[in-house]
Amino acid sequence: MIVLAGDVGGTKTDLALVSRERGVNAPLAEATYLSRQYANLEMMVAEFLACRPHRPDRVILGVAGPVVAGRARVTNLPWVIDDVGMRRCTGAAEVCIMNDLEAIAWAIPGLEAADLRQVNPGTAEAGGAVAVVAPGTGLGEALLIWDGARYRARPSEGGHTDFGPRNEREIRLLQWLMGQYRHASYERVCSGMAIPDLYRFVRQSGVTAHPAVAADLARAADPTPVIVDAAMAEDNPCPACRDALAIFASVLGAEAGNLALKVLATGGVYLAGGLPRRILPLLLADDFRVAFSSKGRFSDLVGRIPVHVVLNPKAGLLGAMAQGLEDWAGAPASNHTL
Repeated sequence: MIVLAGDVGGTKTDLALVSRERGVNAPLAEATYLSRQYANLEMMVAEFLACRPHRPDRVILGVAGPVVAGRARVTNLPWVIDDVGMRRCTGAAEVCIMNDLEAIAWAIPGLEAADLRQVNPGTAEAGGAVAVVAPGTGLGEALLIWDGARYRARPSEGGHTDFGPRNEREIRLLQWLMGQYRHASYERVCSGMAIPDLYRFVRQSGVTAHPAVAADLARAADPTPVIVDAAMAEDNPCPACRDALAIFASVLGAEAGNLALKVLATGGVYLAGGLPRRILPLLLADDFRVAFSSKGRFSDLVGRIPVHVVLNPKAGLLGAMAQGLEDWAGAPASNHTL
């Protein structure tokens, strides 16, 4: 029994072939592709399978976008993915398309200590709900619910809820964003696509930038990596870039706390995606923890919830592989209970 698993994102896509005999830690084949270099996912999958001797019996994909009736429109790509097209492309008898954050959530119970870094102290409650927040190209959210025997992942599109400012500067940011877009969501502040807007906002507010950074941004096809690198430079970080990332980290803390409160995530909060790993020093600072726990009368409750950054960059792929093999194995892919 062979599973083709995929983590389909707006920036990159990870694909792997995995068997029940070898398990998720020893895939038969694995590759990473730049998503925008392909007109659609079918072309990418066909290229991946063309040089492999294995053919999948099942396909399971985590896709960065909402999934309805086996069909997904990738939020930050002009791709539409459906189970019919995947069956035709791969010849697989079974196809499952899920939200990418749901795939990451499936991976959480099986992650090891080396895959995580705790950024808010606390002790997880056994069987408590778990919240997952992942700022990547966009902002994904999901949750895990204990069913009495194991954790089960559930998708969410909470990243597209209305951005709620908490102070005068964030009110100005909301007004500025509403002047740029019809709807100002948390994704407009807490995602890779949001960082250039945050940079422009702080520059228009009078914060200076290093001339070399401004020159690099003028040449860059994608300004986000330039801003992040300049903000996180150990020697003389760019003030405007650092300020933009400070807003990002604070609002991320606030939204992680919002989700924790909404689902009562006493089992913990996990920050996935590439950006939390890249800005880990900012998430270890007091501003993030204060933003996470400042919830009025419920500040003490939220403040006791542990928050971890997921360090494993392949969590979405691991979750898709684990869930793809789970039913065939007849038991949960992991017996971890967080």
